[in-house]
Amino acid sequence: MRTLMIQGTASNAGKSVVTAGLCRLARRRGLRVSPFKSQNMSLNAAVTSAGLEIGRAQALQAFAAGLEPTVSMNPILLKPEGEMRSQIVLRGKAIARADFHGYAEYRQQCIAAIDQSLAELAETSDLVIAEGAGSPAEINLMERDIANMFVARRTDAEVLLVGDIDRGGVFASLVGTMALLPPEDRERVRGFLINRFRGDVSLLLPGLEMLHERTGVVTQGVVPFLEDLGLPEEDGQSIQVDNRGFAAGSDRTGVAVVRFPRISNHDDFLPLEGDDRVDLRYVDHPRGLAGARLVILPGTKATRSDLAWLRARGFPLALDLHLAQGDRVLGICGGYQMLGHSIDDPGGTESAPGRSTGLGLLPVSTTFGGEKTVRRVHLVQDDAGSWLLPASAGGTIEGYEIHCGQVDVAPSAGPFLRHIASSEPEGVVVGAVAGTLVHGLFENDGVLAALLGPSLRGSTWRERLDGAMDRLANTLEEHVASDALDRWFAQS
Repeated sequence: MRTLMIQGTASNAGKSVVTAGLCRLARRRGLRVSPFKSQNMSLNAAVTSAGLEIGRAQALQAFAAGLEPTVSMNPILLKPEGEMRSQIVLRGKAIARADFHGYAEYRQQCIAAIDQSLAELAETSDLVIAEGAGSPAEINLMERDIANMFVARRTDAEVLLVGDIDRGGVFASLVGTMALLPPEDRERVRGFLINRFRGDVSLLLPGLEMLHERTGVVTQGVVPFLEDLGLPEEDGQSIQVDNRGFAAGSDRTGVAVVRFPRISNHDDFLPLEGDDRVDLRYVDHPRGLAGARLVILPGTKATRSDLAWLRARGFPLALDLHLAQGDRVLGICGGYQMLGHSIDDPGGTESAPGRSTGLGLLPVSTTFGGEKTVRRVHLVQDDAGSWLLPASAGGTIEGYEIHCGQVDVAPSAGPFLRHIASSEPEGVVVGAVAGTLVHGLFENDGVLAALLGPSLRGSTWRERLDGAMDRLANTLEEHVASDALDRWFAQS
């Protein structure tokens, strides 16, 4: 199995996006290509067809490669639950919660999962494009790192090191990374890729020559900054908060998403970010709700903690005023649970054991514990949920669930949606307030059309995503050295 590995000088250097673009290019050249990331730390997760959990970035890369995502592409997913602890998802299933030192106890189990996954990919792939995590030169963690050079050694991979010039300091980052790597790992780095460049590339050439002189490594490409690419981010750190409120009389629907400190699955809203019918803003102060037609409480990995944050910021009164003006509120997963009467965590499943009083806007109560629910779902609208999905929308709604809480609904409550297979109700709607455990609602074009009206672009969300992937691949093909692409994508 041939392996190309994309590593970076730091988190958010662009590894995930470059990997996705190269997967699309390899597919164009007729290769059976698979993405791989041994260990991912992210609160953005995807659900495979087998009902298993992997990082959203690897699901996107699988889409670029024309594949159905599998756990082999991301055997270890760490989902932060605070500053010191993460949930360990191994081969798609949550197995434990641990801090950094506790995670070390699972090292051999994780290595076995990595080896199993690589063996599975070898059976179906001509080429694996592996993505690293963070930086390979974290010298305090290098002995325990199983995401970077560990994988390169195990697969005998050539490494392409990506640096983000938009942040500044890219030459120091590349030289410093090489200086800190052990000699045997340094030899694996066969090229640099400078990412997110703005301006005249000729001004960069003297620096590239000096970079080569200092490291012996050739820069294989300078990739321009791509505006409005519209691809999911790995985590919520890059979310831009805008608390200005919405102007009256706009022809676009104002949607405010509350940016919780531990927001999860924020890629739910990517279809809205790039849609010409909506003005989407992430807010962390009640004044940001002014003028919004729809307020969304999103998912979170710390439901009770983020509910306390919501109260401390004064959001409950702002939500009451928002509803009094005839506008709507939608809760998704943890946001849905907050809208209920109470949230109980008797065993400390998500946080310290205890009970929190909810916002009281929906007749539901939540108890954490038991098995984690991870599944894809197919639903239809319920008559009670027609404020989001009027009868004219029709069609099946596809999505997925990832949650630990069991939501108990009052018998008299009107369901928001219904599962097609069982006709069981899903979610609740009371007047202008609705809640659901289902992620991915806005990836359904029928939902977007019902909520926002006809698209001015005339393209579906999936078509927009596919177009963004082609734009990315075209850019890499133009700006990465052709001999490097020919070497990486040679037919065996």
